[in-house]
Amino acid sequence: QVHLVESGGGVVQAGGSLRLSCVASGRTFSGYAMGWFRQAPGKDHDFVAAITWTGGSTYYADSVKDRFAISRDNAKNTVYLQMNSLKPEDTATYYCAGSNGRWRFPRDYDYWGQGTQVTVSS
Repeated sequence: QVHLVESGGGVVQAGGSLRLSCVASGRTFSGYAMGWFRQAPGKDHDFVAAITWTGGSTYYADSVKDRFAISRDNAKNTVYLQMNSLKPEDTATYYCAGSNGRWRFPRDYDYWGQGTQVTVSS
């Protein structure tokens, strides 16, 4: 079992930045791709970004490309999401998730954190 805990959410004005962190504990983090999803009220989980175990490949939703950056520090069992130029439509609960296989859809992930709220005011 992998336990994931997100932090770093908050309230920020449009154009501002936040950095989310997700720390993994429990069984080994090794080999897992990690992803970030977000969920706005009344909507499904939307893919935001993913990163392979080695960090050699990253993937982004079109809506966040060039504004968000995913990274990881395997020595710290931590994955990050740097969010810049935030917009009100980025408001959502953000979840990190771990997958030992594919990365694109929520069903690909085996482990999920509890989420952290991001609110962007206009």
